Amino acid sequence: MSTLPRSPKNSRFITQKRPHSDFDAGINSSTAWTEHLEATGSLSDDEPEEEDGEHRQARALYNFEGKTEFRELSVEAGDELEVVKEDLADGWSLVKNVAGEIGLLPRTYYTFTADFTTAPEVSLSGFTTHHQRDASSSTITPRGSLRTEEIVPQNTGEWRAAFPSFRQSLLGGKSLNRFSTFVTSGAEEWVLKGSADSEAVLAAQAAAEAASHQRFSTADEDDSEEAEEERNRLNRLGLGEADHHFVDAGHNWKTKLPPFQVLVHSPSKRTSTLSGSFTIYNVTALFHPPPTDNDSSPGSPTRVTVYRRFSHFVILHTALTRRLPGIALPPLPEKQYAGRFSEDFVEARRGDLERYISRIVRHPVARYAEVVTFFLGCESDTEWKRLVPQHLAMPAAGPSFYARVFHPDFNVDADEASDAVERFDTHTRAVGKGVQGLRNIFGRVRDARIEMSKAERLLSYSLLSLITSQTLASAPVTGASVEEEEYNVKGKGLLNEDGAWCWREGCSDCLKLTNAMQKTSEVLQSVADLYDDHARRTQLSTHEALKGVAHPSSLYQGVITTHRSTLSRYSQATTNHTDDEMASRCETVLNTTMAEMETYHTQKTEDFSTLAKDHLDGEIAFYEQVLSRLKTARRGFDEPQFTQLGAQARQASIYERELEHPRLTPPPLSQPAPHVFDAAPMRPVSVAIQEGMGMLLGPSSRGSVFGKFW
Repeated sequence: MSTLPRSPKNSRFITQKRPHSDFDAGINSSTAWTEHLEATGSLSDDEPEEEDGEHRQARALYNFEGKTEFRELSVEAGDELEVVKEDLADGWSLVKNVAGEIGLLPRTYYTFTADFTTAPEVSLSGFTTHHQRDASSSTITPRGSLRTEEIVPQNTGEWRAAFPSFRQSLLGGKSLNRFSTFVTSGAEEWVLKGSADSEAVLAAQAAAEAASHQRFSTADEDDSEEAEEERNRLNRLGLGEADHHFVDAGHNWKTKLPPFQVLVHSPSKRTSTLSGSFTIYNVTALFHPPPTDNDSSPGSPTRVTVYRRFSHFVILHTALTRRLPGIALPPLPEKQYAGRFSEDFVEARRGDLERYISRIVRHPVARYAEVVTFFLGCESDTEWKRLVPQHLAMPAAGPSFYARVFHPDFNVDADEASDAVERFDTHTRAVGKGVQGLRNIFGRVRDARIEMSKAERLLSYSLLSLITSQTLASAPVTGASVEEEEYNVKGKGLLNEDGAWCWREGCSDCLKLTNAMQKTSEVLQSVADLYDDHARRTQLSTHEALKGVAHPSSLYQGVITTHRSTLSRYSQATTNHTDDEMASRCETVLNTTMAEMETYHTQKTEDFSTLAKDHLDGEIAFYEQVLSRLKTARRGFDEPQFTQLGAQARQASIYERELEHPRLTPPPLSQPAPHVFDAAPMRPVSVAIQEGMGMLLGPSSRGSVFGKFW
């Protein structure tokens, strides 16, 4: 039976506010960038125009590896910067480096080069402070910058482990690896302090449900609409039913909505005066009705079709990442800046987007998220433009996500949870390695199909050359001297007047044989076409689908990290000093991570079964077509077809003209677009050109994505 987590006994966990965090692993940068665009009035993906006014000079304090998809700027400690706009949302600033590249940088990662104050130094006996950032009593405090309660690390954020007591006394036991998923997802803050709005969430939900029941009891239509609007408002605020998640006793996410299917299809090119050319896709959600007792066959599905472009998928992914930090979401396909309107790329992008949204709606929690419902159901452009800023402006869930996860009490065994994560980590790494090998082998299988196509075509040409006595260009000739070959070409008696392969005139037997062999040659050409098409279409689809099961270790690395870190906190809470409240919160996080592991287990079974069945069905259909054509050629040598072939003179084959220039050099085989986690991800052509020029002209400065556009 599902119960609520243990309620905190101390009221301080209810009234305590969530501490301010200056940096949230990059996911808050989208809000800062949106705020900057709204201020400048630009919605373009191009580099923003500089704002009027004098820019303040600054210098980077720490290394920062920015994420290009969030418009962040990569800097190294000591880089000279100009602060274009200091105060953006969620602790970000808009800065420019010496190369003129503009991007987002956390406000605490730089200091102004003038007008700073000096605070008393902190003496730490036996503690080395070189290359480490001090606590709130820092020796150098930038004027006008925010003081934070947390220590922002340099590079990876790992501190020396020689002084655990000092570290814990400063941070209250909080981890110093600011880039760890355990920290950035809000799991650590939830484990240590809980969530200030957990009780407010329950109270708001109870009030909303009570009001809804009261309104519905009056059977008044206007009140029903008000109740629906109130539920929608609570959902947008993260207080509604869509933000409450339940874990069953077997560590399975409780499904609120039945699975449904989403198709991304019919891409078309559009042009806008503001954003230029772009590709728009039809996104159709198919909701199949459950079968009834009277009729076992399901009825026709309900279809909802909307039009979305790639930037809309970016909005969906950004909002989901912020609202569901404890969920292993699939990566969004990378953006392409060159050749993005070619037919092959548009089809590859369509397939990647369909696989992405399909994995979203397969997840038992993500598919009923408010932003997913909005993405798949909003058909009005006006409504879309009105509500998108609201979804992007919603704060990151952080510890509030775990406050809204409900599970049976005492649903975790520490030893079992520790063993499960080690086995899961080992298994996903092995699966990833095996799938990478499978993808490579499958590419070679497709190449072999192309070679078989060339072999069948060459066999067809050779057979046609034999019965017509026409020389096949570039074909090896063995067993005949040059004199014999010239004699055969120039001599008579090669073909009779009916075009039969015979020196006798009016030979009906040779006429029937010649026509049957010519039909065989033409059938072999069609078989060659089947091999070529099978490798380029059917097998390419399977090759692309293998990306959906690749790199599970990278996808679930955040879940694994959070699980292990929570186990460590759980051990501290139950052994070193008993803390039932912290142990209860650790159980909530462990229930979440183990539910994610169970979700992967279920999806892995479905994915590999579907892949194997689709591959076998494709091979069966392919060989059935080949077999059908070969049987047709074979029947030409049996009666009555064989006799009918001698009823009229032979007509020249359409492939005779190709004997001088045979089609034995097919175009290159299209390869699937790389996975986001592949070692060599897809890159814009302009980036490759820029890097190539950098090798000739000297090293280029590290910068944001804007500098790589040109």
